[in-house]
Amino acid sequence: MNDYSQAIAQFDAAIAEAKGADQAFGALQALVQATVGAKLFTYMSVDMANEVARRAYTSDPANYPASGTKPIRYNSWFDIVHKERRYFVANTIEAIAEVFPDYELIDSLGCQSVVNMPVVIGGELVGTVNMLDVTGYYTPERVQMIRDVIAVPAKLAALVAAR
Repeated sequence: MNDYSQAIAQFDAAIAEAKGADQAFGALQALVQATVGAKLFTYMSVDMANEVARRAYTSDPANYPASGTKPIRYNSWFDIVHKERRYFVANTIEAIAEVFPDYELIDSLGCQSVVNMPVVIGGELVGTVNMLDVTGYYTPERVQMIRDVIAVPAKLAALVAAR
């Protein structure tokens, strides 16, 4: 079993001082990098009343800026993440292309696998943590690591960001 105590301690120190989305999700991104890893990391907030999602944080502002909104797309991804509140995992660019219209940009960034983790607080889906990397990267072991190490800190980061 891996010891992530140092990474969690660093997240704890950073989140304790965090103010706003950039610092809160920056702390979460550092935890992800120190544990599971991701070439591209974003956080999307969800506004189901208005049927839009907004990128609240990004590790790549040039290609995926944290601005504006995009309409919620009702597809198989939506069913998995929003309705069933399960992780969406795809380990090939072909699988990503089935649900994300920007798959060519994703591929051009060297990312061909993804995990979208729903963040649920108070019974409501408030956002998704999105981690992308090379083909086949998100193995069952890495997805379990996300469940074990990232899920609870993601909720805390979302709460801090919303303050």
